[in-house]
Parts: sequence; structure tokens; C-alpha cells
Amino acid sequence: MGDPRKIKSKFSRPGHPWQRERIEEERVLVREYGLKNKEEIYRARSKLKTFADLAKKLIAARGSQAEKERQQLLSRMARLGLVKQGAQLDDVLGVQLRNILDRRLQTLVARKGLARSVNQSRQFIVHEHIQVGSRVISAPSYHVPMTEDGAISIIAASPFANTAHPERALPPMKPDVPRPPRDDRRGGRRPPMRRPMQRGGQRR
Repeated sequence: MGDPRKIKSKFSRPGHPWQRERIEEERVLVREYGLKNKEEIYRARSKLKTFADLAKKLIAARGSQAEKERQQLLSRMARLGLVKQGAQLDDVLGVQLRNILDRRLQTLVARKGLARSVNQSRQFIVHEHIQVGSRVISAPSYHVPMTEDGAISIIAASPFANTAHPERALPPMKPDVPRPPRDDRRGGRRPPMRRPMQRGGQRR
């Protein structure tokens, strides 16, 4: 039968669990991009580190094979929308974590106006209402290549394909209603009147 295959983790966690600046940054990213948990940040960060390590290795490498691998890396990064066409290896080292999160399907669905928020965008994708080209994608973390950027849409059989659907229509803006003036510092609520105490602890 042989030894069972050991499943390796596809991402690495932070070395130190209690770093205030990192925790605050991750909290902002989770809220801004509608992530399920911080593991999605760790996966994107590990992917970013893989690209950076490969770029550092190829910068120091020499030979025809190294040049071929450089072109393959730059072509792949440009296809994923992380660098521009004609970029150099130094541009790969300048790719930030937000550049990867911006290319997630969940982010693009919300920015294209197919959903009202990134959280609703995640719900549409998980419930298989979103297609990329002719494929229905149910993974919010799907990295959308530049060639498929304009092929994101809601499937025709979905009720959300109708732009007048209540879940897609933007809520009406409420008119500004002036607030009434406050009678006192407590916002109109006056403190209760207390009766004076008599001898023996009883009130009059």
C-alpha cells in the first residue's frame, strides 16, 4: 500500500501571532475585500512571496535557460494583471498584496456593479450565479486573467440577471432631515425629579 501521502499546507502563517500593525492591516483587508477569514490573506501573501523569490533567483541567474524563464515569468505576471506588458523583474518585486486581492473574482464582480457590495458578490459567486465566459465559477478567490476581465457576467438563468431585481437595485437615498434642537445637554431627556428624603429613609 505504501506510505500515505502527507498533505502540505499551501500557505504559511505569520511567524509571530501578536503583531499589532499586521493585525490591524489584516482587519482592514478582510473588511475591504469581504474575505471569509485571514487564511485568504495568507494564501495571497504566499503567492506573492513565491513570485518575489523566483524573481530574485532569476535576477542573479545567467544563461539562455534563465532568460527563457524570465520571459515566462513576466508573461505570466502580465497575463494575471499584476504587471504591465514590457515590465522587468524589478517590477515583479514591486507587486503588493493589494494587487493580488484586486484581481480576485469577488472583487471584480463588486467593482463592475454586478453586486452592491463585496459581501453580496461573494454570495453570488458561491451560489453559482456568476460566470466567466462560458464557465460558472463558484470560488470567490479565483484569480481573473486579463483576457477574461470583460467576460464576467451573471448567468442568464439567474434571477439576478435582471437589473431591476431588488437585490441588485441600489437602495434609494434618504433625504436629509434636519435634527430637532435639543432642549438640554442630554438630548431632550430631562433627569427624573427626586423627592426629598424624610427622616428614617422614607420619601415624602
